[in-house]
Order: sequence, then structure tokens, then C-alpha cells
Amino acid sequence: MAIDRKIFGTDGVRGVANLEPVTAETALKLGRAAAHVFTEAGARTRRTDRRPVIVIGKDTRLSGYMLENALAAGVMSLGVDVFLLGPLPTPGVAYLTRTLRADAGIVLSASHNPYEDNGIKFFRHDGYKLDDEIEQRIEALVFSGEIENIRPTAGNIGKAKRIDDALGRYVEHAKSSFPKGLTLEGVQIAVDAANGAAYKSTPWILRELGATCHVFHDQPDGRNINAGCGSTYPSEIARIVKETGAQIGISHDGDADRLQLCDEHGGIVDGDEILAITACDRIRRGELAKNTLVSTVMSNFGLEDTLRSRGGTVLRTQVGDRYVIEAMMKQDLNVGGEQSGHLIFRDFSTTGDGIVAALQVLRIMVESGQPLGELKKCLSKYPQAQRNLKVREKKPLDQMPALLKLVADAEKAVAGAGRVLLRYSGTETKIRLLIEGRDAGEIGRHADRIADAIQTEIGN
Repeated sequence: MAIDRKIFGTDGVRGVANLEPVTAETALKLGRAAAHVFTEAGARTRRTDRRPVIVIGKDTRLSGYMLENALAAGVMSLGVDVFLLGPLPTPGVAYLTRTLRADAGIVLSASHNPYEDNGIKFFRHDGYKLDDEIEQRIEALVFSGEIENIRPTAGNIGKAKRIDDALGRYVEHAKSSFPKGLTLEGVQIAVDAANGAAYKSTPWILRELGATCHVFHDQPDGRNINAGCGSTYPSEIARIVKETGAQIGISHDGDADRLQLCDEHGGIVDGDEILAITACDRIRRGELAKNTLVSTVMSNFGLEDTLRSRGGTVLRTQVGDRYVIEAMMKQDLNVGGEQSGHLIFRDFSTTGDGIVAALQVLRIMVESGQPLGELKKCLSKYPQAQRNLKVREKKPLDQMPALLKLVADAEKAVAGAGRVLLRYSGTETKIRLLIEGRDAGEIGRHADRIADAIQTEIGN
């Protein structure tokens, strides 16, 4: 069932910073609403002498300062304390939400988007993303005025505290996902930190494990996050690997919950290939829960063939790492992710974690003695044609019959050996098209026709 959302998208609230809904005014209201909801949720389990706490972390965007202060003010105005973590990868915020026994966590980030955007996303007390129902409750409170009269005074107002060792705590946690008996000594690793939240943590983690790191794009200035670098610019990590002679390249997005790898030849290794490498290894070791991997409808059909050949299976969800995690929790599964590089290893994390995912692949490389270029051959991909197009409006697809006719033609052409997916992005003003089939030329021609029709109808 479709959910009527005013400000929440598929991954929190996102947009251009200082324009609605990502303004200081709305951030303050969101802080108040979240404080109220999470105070209610934790009231039954919290000690009566302990004030409720919400942690706030951010990436390196300039607008993070503005939104951090507004959110913190809103939270404290409801009598809830705030722990400020500073710049930290999104999975680090989720981890510290759990270990600091906070009632919730908030991340300020627009992930892979350019610096002028920002976003506000929430974690529950256990480090998992919110259910739709909780988001709806927070959103309703922002607009209803229901809590307008809740105004603690004097000593009942919340206070803020900066957690100075937040980064160090997360570094130790991430390192614990790599076996204690192994090191990365002798491994040359190139890192594209995207001038984002992992600019300190990823090099720190890899070097403490013994690797030699060649680090690029680790000088954030508030404006250069994701600017021609990071996981949305895979050609950059390929260039860096070739330039440095590294054995593997690691590329993050702005908040480092996403990962893209590059092999020793400069070949990009995407989320599907990382899932295949790690799932096959876990099947061999008897460590893939129920021999089942979770992925989305965007993952390549070859992933199913790869796991089936090894006695495993793939469970698919709708697009969005939150839906992958929901399925993993419901079925008690431990590995899942997206083609885009959101990869969840529930043995170590409650959300996508770029460096933890990278460490799983590095472990396999060290233990097997095989280079990444050889390991990725376990997945034979079906050809895919993808188009990500900016649009001026998100017009309902059923109001564009000419476009739907072209989609139907493509579906008929690949029937039984592929699929066609057309959907609007939940975080950007874009429409995403994927066609998969056995004939690359044929699916490319269908993708071009559909893309032309989209440009005619709603092109930006």
C-alpha cells in the first residue's frame, strides 16, 4: 500500500539544504517530534532516574552545522539530552546509538548527493532504521501542533554533550569484524573517501590492520563532498588504482554506508559482485543463514544462478536498503544488500557499512590468496541497460500511455529471460529504468526508446 508522505522519502527527509523540508525551522520541529515519539517508546524500559537521550551525527556538508544546532535545540526543548558525535559514517551513528544506550539516533546526510543537499534520517534505539509507522507518527507531529504546548522549563530542559571519542569507538568496532588472527600486511589499498564522513575512519582502520593505504579525496571543506569522487564516480577509483598500483580500491559515498570496489586491473566491482563473493564464501563455510541472501529487484539475475549452483537462494525485496534490512530481520538472515553498494552484514552491523563490507572481501582475499579480479568471476552477469534521468515532475506512470506502450514492448521482448523496471527515485527528482536480458544490443535499443519518451513527457 502506498504511504502518503509529506516530507519523508525512502531514506528519511532529503532535499536542498535551507529549502523546505530541509530547513532549520523544520529540523527544529523534527527534533521536537522525534524527542516526543522516542521518549514515549522508551518510557517503559528506561530507568526513572535517567533522562532520555538522542545521539546526532553528520557527514561533512557545510549545512550540517545549521541543521545539527536546529535539531539539537528541538530535541532539548522536549526535555531530552543530546549526544553530539560530529562527522561520523552513518553506520557509526547506528552503532553508537546502540552502545550508548540512547533512545534514538539521527544522521544528517544526503548520502551520495551533492553538497548543497542534505538529509535527516533516524535510527531506533537498537540501531535499525525506523518502521514506516514511526516515520508517519513523527511526520504527523511536525504538522499537527499536537505537542506545541509541551514546554519543559528550568532543570527539565535537555542538555547537549559532545562525545569526543565517538570516532575511535567506531574504528574499534569496525576492526572487530576482521578476524584477530589475520592482518592486511603487504596489501596495497587505494581509498577514495569522497571527502565525506569516512575521510578519517577508513584509512585509520585499514592502517591499524596493517595495510598500506593510498588515500585520495580525504580533505573535506564542506563543499567538496562527492564532487567528482566517491562511489558515484567509479572511474575515479579506477584511475587511482592504476596510478598507485594498488591491489584493490575502496570507494565510499558521502556517509560511507555504501561501497564500491575496484580490482587490481581497474575493473569496477559493484554491490552484486560483492554480495556474490561474500555469500559464496559463507555458504562454503556454513555461515550464510538459511543459505539465503537478500537483495532487491535491481540486482542482476546472475546472482540467483550463482547462489543456486552452490545450494543457496536469493530473496528479493523492493528497492531500498531499509526493505532489505526488514526482510533480513523478519527471516533472521545475516547477509543482504543492493547493487548500488548498500551492503548489510548483520553479524556486525544493523545498517549498510562500507568499511565493514570491504573488510569481508579483504578477509576472503587474504585467506584464499586470490586477487579480487579472480574472486569476482563467481558472478556471471546478465546484460543490463540502465538509465537514470532527471525529471521536472513525478507524473504518475499510468498517465503516460505512450511510455507504458514502450515498456510493454520491452517486457515482451525479454519475457522469460529478463525484466523491465521503471520507477521514480525516492530521494531525488529522477526516474530510474533498468532492462535486463540476454541480448545487450536489443535491451539497449529498448532503453533508448523509453528514455526518449521520458524526456518528451517529463524531461528536465
